[in-house]
This record gives sequence, C-alpha cells and structure tokens, in this order.
Amino acid sequence: MNLEDPERRGPDAERLKPGLYVVGTPIGRLSDLGHRASDVLRGVDVVAAEDTRTSRVLLDHIGARPTLIASHEHNEARAAQAIVERVRAGQSVALISDAGTPGISDPGARVVAAVHAAGLPVVPVPGPAAVTALLSVAGFAEPRFRFEGFLPARPKARRDRLAQLARSDAVVVLYESPHRIVETADDLAAALDPDRTVMVGRELTKRFEQLHRCTAAELPGWLAADADHRRGEFVLAFDAAPPEISDTQLADTLLEALCTELPVRQAARIAARATGLRANDLYRRALALRAGREDDAAEDPGDASGDDDGEATADEAGKAPAVSGPPGSA
Repeated sequence: MNLEDPERRGPDAERLKPGLYVVGTPIGRLSDLGHRASDVLRGVDVVAAEDTRTSRVLLDHIGARPTLIASHEHNEARAAQAIVERVRAGQSVALISDAGTPGISDPGARVVAAVHAAGLPVVPVPGPAAVTALLSVAGFAEPRFRFEGFLPARPKARRDRLAQLARSDAVVVLYESPHRIVETADDLAAALDPDRTVMVGRELTKRFEQLHRCTAAELPGWLAADADHRRGEFVLAFDAAPPEISDTQLADTLLEALCTELPVRQAARIAARATGLRANDLYRRALALRAGREDDAAEDPGDASGDDDGEATADEAGKAPAVSGPPGSA
C-alpha cells in the first residue's frame, strides 16, 4: 500500500503498514482534522493518546474503532517500550495528543525517540498548529520565527528568559495558560521596547476565538479591560528586535555629518563625547572615511588633515596625528 496516498478513505480500507504514525489533531474545531489524519486514525491498529477520554470524542466523530491506550507525561517511558513492542509485532500505532501535534509542547518525544532507536518506521501526519495559525494572521515582515513554547513558571526565571528573548532577531512565539497570562504580559511589557508589536491569539479555532494586535506597553491594559480577555489558552508572538546599530556604525554616521561642517579634529572630539569612544580612534576613522570618498585615491593621512586645519606636520606623514589631551578627552 502507498502510505503517501491521500485519497484512501473509509474504515474498510486496507490496513496501514506497521509503524508509528505521529498525527496532528485539531486544536479546537473537529472539522479541522484533515482527510489523511482521519484515514490514518481509522486505519491503525492502536491509538496511543495523551488522554483517552478526550481522544475518544475525536475517534467517535470520525467513526474510528482502534484499540486505545494511554501515553502521557507520567507514563511516557513505559508507554514508549510498549509501543515499540507493538510495532515490532507488526501493528500500526498512531500517536496523538489532546490537541495539536505530539512532541510540540506536548508529550510524545520519548515515544518517537524509542521507535527510532528500535529502527522502526516513524511517519509524520501533519495537522493544525497554533504556532502557524497565529503567525499567519500576525502580519510580521520578518519571515523567521523561534518557537519558545511555555516560559518558566517561576517569576525570576521567566523574566530572565524574556530578557534573552527580547534580543531575538526572529519573531518569538510563546504559549501561555490563563493562570499566568497576566504575569507574563507584565513581564513582556517590562522586557520589550514599549512599541514592539505583540500578537495575541486566545482560544484559537474555538468558539470564543479572539485575536488582538497591540504594542507590548498596551498588552497589560488590554487584558485588564475585560475578564474574558484573560480566559482560555493563549498563543503570543512578538516581532523581531530591530537591528542594533553598532558603535562603529553610529560613529561613522556622526563623523560624516560633523565633518561636513567642522574641522576633523573638532568633529572627532564631539563624536567622542557622544559615543564614549576614543577621540584619537575617531580622528583616524574620520580621515579614512574622507579618503574613501575621494574617488578611492590613496591619500596620505597627514596631508588630509593638513588640508583641514593644519593638525598634521610634514614629519607625521603616514601616521595619524594625536589629538591633544589624553585619549578620549574632550
């Protein structure tokens, strides 16, 4: 049988080949379950579920009648070995979580690793994902994103982690529970620039789905404005940090502007006050910038400074003259 055939339908279809099928299930609406996922769940011998009661609702909805076993965070190591033995014995096993994809902020990674280690087939069956659902409506120009999942529960660890994530040059996506959303929003507002864009997805694909786009500074106020804003499961994304302007880039821009109006030595002194860099270094940099603008011609730094205000003497040709006063002085 062709495992890649998406057209196989119905409970009477040919049995699937032995292996572990990692199946993404709806994060809200049962109708979001794909045809292929439905076929797999109807065709496997066993479904290993995070919560068998929750999964029974989904399986009943599509008319699936496999053997149902539990595989969750508290029994995952034991369940992994049992699943390996089932696959080794020729059974097909589907691994599902309560919602979404196993192993993505859900149990499942240990089971998958154990099946791989046993040299047995593992087949992905993609489904809905809160991460991509939110990003698709966020409107962030930066194409790269980093999925962080749940932040640490302890306040200090959470704040420390957000301080690191605030510097990310990619979009960051988080999951959060209703019990900690207020604290996380406050910490986000403190860690990010006030005008950094944040996208909030609440109860995605469910009856009370809500999307809200705001700045980091506005997020705590939006949550406080309505008790309903704090209910349900949350996915949050914040935009990538703007590119940092290095000290060198800042100094170059400043030097070029100052040198159009002032002698090089004076421009270097003013730039040193503004950037905290050494005046001697900035003077040399200003000479190099000016030389580069003169048709790429090789220019003696001493001659260049002499054109300006007589700062270099003839015997200093080939090296930059020192700025009077100690390095970095103004």
